[in-house]
Amino acid sequence: MTETLEIVTFRLKPGTEAGFVANNGIMTDWLARQPGFLSRHLGRREDGSWVDVVRWQNLDQAEAAADRIMAEIGDSKAMQAIEPASVTMSHAEVALSR
Repeated sequence: MTETLEIVTFRLKPGTEAGFVANNGIMTDWLARQPGFLSRHLGRREDGSWVDVVRWQNLDQAEAAADRIMAEIGDSKAMQAIEPASVTMSHAEVALSR
């Protein structure tokens, strides 16, 4: 199976920006315990939106984690800060990695 990038873009609910990165420890820790997790990069764009790129060993593992995350840590401050209607998720096979 091919390594997979999971690319999630989103906006935060008004008033939740302060502490968002600090509150993400629970999400990073949760991801690190998931089968197939390789790395995570969280970034803020100039327009105020966010991008979260997670590298997985394969697409099946990425999708399995996505199916569980809300049930397991959906009530965390980090997850509750995200505006649900703004979330987009896509996956891409890794073609080159250094």
